Amino acid sequence: MQQILYMGGAIAAGAVISAQPPLNAILSRALGSAFGATAISIGVAFVGILALIAVTGAGRVTPDALGSVPWWVYLAGLGGTIFVAAGVVIAPVTGALIFFVCIVAGQLIGSVLADHFGAFGLAVREITVWRVLGIALVLAGAVLVSRG
Repeated sequence: MQQILYMGGAIAAGAVISAQPPLNAILSRALGSAFGATAISIGVAFVGILALIAVTGAGRVTPDALGSVPWWVYLAGLGGTIFVAAGVVIAPVTGALIFFVCIVAGQLIGSVLADHFGAFGLAVREITVWRVLGIALVLAGAVLVSRG
């Protein structure tokens, strides 16, 4: 049951995120800058997470804890920047559906490679024919929705 609740939460988060590129595109047009809109969007996200920390607590955000991880772990934040900036630039051209199908396809490709090589401490899960076929179906879906 708990798994289903988390899956529902992920679906709800995905539905909310689907509004992000078109809203950021409106901001981009108003500002005349895709990257300015990206900065504002990420700034609002930063304020939002600070509010959540204020309510729930920050955990162990200490110099010792921050220094205990390799420097490259902090590059994860660039993923959000790339996602938001890509949405501002690409979604107005492709539409939200094609943008997100392609995002999911890219996530699946990256994920299957991370699993295969055991990247970032993940358990190794080799690339199989079934995994490749599953990704091929998503890529085929991207082609199909682009023709609709």
